[in-house]
Amino acid sequence: MDMTALARTLLEPIPAHRTAGIEVLRAADGAAEVALETPRELANVIGSLHSSGLIALIDAAGLGAIIASGTRTGDLDGIVPLGTAAEIEFLAPARGRLVATCRLADEARRALQPLLSGESPKARLSTQAEVTDATGTPVCRGSFDWSVRRIRE
Repeated sequence: MDMTALARTLLEPIPAHRTAGIEVLRAADGAAEVALETPRELANVIGSLHSSGLIALIDAAGLGAIIASGTRTGDLDGIVPLGTAAEIEFLAPARGRLVATCRLADEARRALQPLLSGESPKARLSTQAEVTDATGTPVCRGSFDWSVRRIRE
């Protein structure tokens, strides 16, 4: 199901995402694509996106994929995802327009399904994302481990 509008509503206002200028391009069927134009304010000493900007992009792609695994908007009511670990591998300078993609692996989908269906109050899963530049060159890869809970009022 296409959850792009919901992903935009939930992710784009996050202060770190807003600061970096992250936009949600697509979030559907357990996959997400997010992008940014490398802001000069987040450049490192070689004019590449600072690692903090890259990790924010990888974070947003993973969160987008989690949102995109829902089958209806209500599946995500009260869902609170928190990263528990992150890893990043730098491959090339990250300049210009960058796009991060993430597709949930089958194992992550299986872990998330009982939470989304209401059968379980929590899930643990991992997401992997790749960031490419405007030429399609991979600039980095990264992963997040997540603890996802449903908070009921």
